[in-house]
Amino acid sequence: MSRPRILVINPNSNRIVTAGLAEALKPLNFSTGPEIVCETLAQGPFGVESQADVESVAMPLQQLVAGDTSSAAFVIACYSDPGLHVCREATTRPVFGIAECGVLTALTRADRFGVIAIAQRSIPRHMRYLRQMGLMERFAGERPLNMTVAETASGDGTLLKMVAVGRALKEEDGAGAIVMGCAGMARHRKPLEDALGIPVIDPTQAAVAMALGAVQFAIN
Repeated sequence: MSRPRILVINPNSNRIVTAGLAEALKPLNFSTGPEIVCETLAQGPFGVESQADVESVAMPLQQLVAGDTSSAAFVIACYSDPGLHVCREATTRPVFGIAECGVLTALTRADRFGVIAIAQRSIPRHMRYLRQMGLMERFAGERPLNMTVAETASGDGTLLKMVAVGRALKEEDGAGAIVMGCAGMARHRKPLEDALGIPVIDPTQAAVAMALGAVQFAIN
């Protein structure tokens, strides 16, 4: 019997980000569980960094999900959760957005959470989402790295900047857990957590962990 598949979709066209996701998800890709496949959305921008970028990938994501008849679950691996609702309309199988899952996971680890954003202009977009989720009372704050998605995935000095921003969220804003606000940050989760001494959530890992549970319980 073939293994059920969880499709993790990187909505930007940067394959370095996709490779980083695959590496970060290796601990969850065990041989007796669902297969985890990471795919790049070729039509996407090189980085999803603006509202225009978010809107531009919604329908390509919907078409990809609607046309996929073999995956048991889908994960949209971008912290803006682009196209999440139209993708859920396109299939009866579960679709997970990493921002939603990352924040919900943080709430299980601490009373208040903070977010590391890639850039200042990302923050208003993220804040709108948190208000829609009704989570502002447990939101400690969000601070930017002021880097691009590509730089967070492969640039030099990224971890040092993340440590500095994370420390400010912890010590100045009172965050008891940190959510990394970009899929491109995946490779930095463990060293960042070691440096800060509080839980650090990679939202893609959080979303895939939820997808694993949904798929496993559906077949057992």
